Amino acid sequence: MGTTEIVWFRRDLRVRDHPALHAAAAADAVVPLFVVDPVITDGRAASGPRAHFLAGCLRALDASLRERDGRLVVRHGDPAAVLVALARETGATVVRWTSDASPFARRRDTRVTAALRQAGIEARPSPGQYVADPSVPRTGQGRPYTVFSPFARAWEHLDRRSVLDAPAGLVVPDVPSEPLPAPDALGGTGRPDAPERFHEPGEDAGLAAAREWLDGPVATYDDLHDVLAGAEGTERSAGGTSGLSPHLRWGTISPRWLEARARRLSGPGPAAFVRQLAWRDFYAHVYLHHPEDRLQAHQARYRALTWETDDDALEAWRTGRTGYPLVDAGMRQLAATGWMHNRARLVTGSFLTKDLQLDWRLGEAHFYAHLLDGEPNQNDGNWQWVTSIGVDPKPYFQRMFNPTRQLQRFDPEGRYVRRWVPELRDVPVERIAEPWTMGPLEQQAAGCVIGEDYPGPIVDHAEQRAVAAARYRSAGDG
Repeated sequence: MGTTEIVWFRRDLRVRDHPALHAAAAADAVVPLFVVDPVITDGRAASGPRAHFLAGCLRALDASLRERDGRLVVRHGDPAAVLVALARETGATVVRWTSDASPFARRRDTRVTAALRQAGIEARPSPGQYVADPSVPRTGQGRPYTVFSPFARAWEHLDRRSVLDAPAGLVVPDVPSEPLPAPDALGGTGRPDAPERFHEPGEDAGLAAAREWLDGPVATYDDLHDVLAGAEGTERSAGGTSGLSPHLRWGTISPRWLEARARRLSGPGPAAFVRQLAWRDFYAHVYLHHPEDRLQAHQARYRALTWETDDDALEAWRTGRTGYPLVDAGMRQLAATGWMHNRARLVTGSFLTKDLQLDWRLGEAHFYAHLLDGEPNQNDGNWQWVTSIGVDPKPYFQRMFNPTRQLQRFDPEGRYVRRWVPELRDVPVERIAEPWTMGPLEQQAAGCVIGEDYPGPIVDHAEQRAVAAARYRSAGDG
């Protein structure tokens, strides 16, 4: 009797450089499986933009498997029950998957492993979600890292697994499958109105975007990563960044493959890009060892921070109507595309927490609901970073971004702002960072009357900076 193994796909939706699939392909038969888990689709993780992206990725994965004489089997329900039932149905003795680091994933996988073992089925997690094993690095005192730079130095010396080819062919048993899920079955009804070109779902699209990035723009990443995107047709719409984060989030490209390809290139640009992959592994490392940090400040002294309650200000921030052009452009890019340039993420996050004095978890939840790359470890870690409450030794006042100066520095011509805030399209370049300083005649000439066509600033940045500093000091910073 031949051997059968199940490969449980989660957010590793590719066939190339997939250790679990590669290992399972050596069995006589393999069942590629995706489980539609109602805990995810109906819970906090539900997201319209991600549901549409995920549905496209599953279609692409099924097509790739069919090219290898396989197919994707879909089942709905609790993963533990589904996997045990499918193993009994197919005679599978092994279930493989790609291990993950989020607190939710670890709790789920522990429960699934216990159910499989009780049924006499072997559970075999594999690497593949990160460049290296994020659980391994330790300080000289044997403790996990909580500061990025020393982690990155240790990470450079971690073992790397080999990059694997896709299996040439698969034998999949004739078992029934539910249809590939539509977006509404994956937890979301809304979708981006204007998704970015480089965010077409699926492995082939991800690889094409990655190769385009590595074949040229990565060379200037070190210099241009903070430069914001310009108008369509004038610059890369990802600005100076790769824009690959949704593909990394869903595993349509392998981070290990991406690192290996980037390391073939010389110069500061590829080296700086590899460092960003280290950041991704770093946040996995942090949440592996500090799962209690999820939605709670890592720095205990800042758990006493008090926050304002202002529904109108929150709504202005969410909809891009704060009167600060860079903040509004970032929030509108997010709403339209399901993605936001990283520099804009920093500015919008700082504005919410240190200008509006609103709880960072409100921002984390909004981003998590809209981002194609929304992922608990990264989203939570980045919000704690910008709020100055996470694993970052720098003081709060070095994370208080002036939205006017940030625009002047990283979008001096106002191209990013004009693309996403069309009310400001004809505002003179010397006024684009502070359109409220235009006089009445200038406003009429620009077709942008402040207070009518575009709001004035809802807060004064200098005043709110002082308020924020007092709040942090009172919480124990001194």
